[in-house]
Amino acid sequence: MRPPELIPVADGVTLAVARIDALLPHARRCTAADRSAIAGLPPWRARQSLGARTLLRLALADTAGPGAARAPIAVHDGGKPYLPDRPDLGINLSHDGEWAAAVVGDGHAVGVDVQEPRAVSPGMLRRCCTEATAAGLSVLPAPDREWEFARIWTVQEACVKASGDGLPGRPWTIRVDLGRQHGAWRSYRWRSLRKDQGPPVSCAYRREEA
Repeated sequence: MRPPELIPVADGVTLAVARIDALLPHARRCTAADRSAIAGLPPWRARQSLGARTLLRLALADTAGPGAARAPIAVHDGGKPYLPDRPDLGINLSHDGEWAAAVVGDGHAVGVDVQEPRAVSPGMLRRCCTEATAAGLSVLPAPDREWEFARIWTVQEACVKASGDGLPGRPWTIRVDLGRQHGAWRSYRWRSLRKDQGPPVSCAYRREEA
């Protein structure tokens, strides 16, 4: 089974997304420390985490070489992963349902999020979207509304993951207009994949000073 295709997002920023069942045959790329980090999780969550770490390892191997692909992964207090031995590389990963996503940034802070579309309430539309975007979503057929709302949420999550703020950064307040595939938040740029490229996935990135 072939490794997943890597998608260049910007100069030095590479995104990867794949189904978890396509990643598990490559799980030997994960280190003993990776497996220890997910030990004790419920089986379904351990499977997702193993898939996401496998995807990150594959992306690191292709973008930064075998040394980076075996480098230990640490986590900041806010939950953001990083490579202590490669401070020049930003990393992030995500999983939801049957999908995993990972991003590697050479000289960039990065964040990524993947979401499987699901039913969304009017209250969630109002909370996470501008009035105009919520109104536009409300008139779409349910499958299109669910897909587009999931994409908006991936942008919001990717931004606060890139900044390291996480949920305390109130991602639902980040403005993402209906149908936009790229944009900016604070000093970060973001980009979403098109619908024909897979599930709702977005990444955010910012070049860091050396």
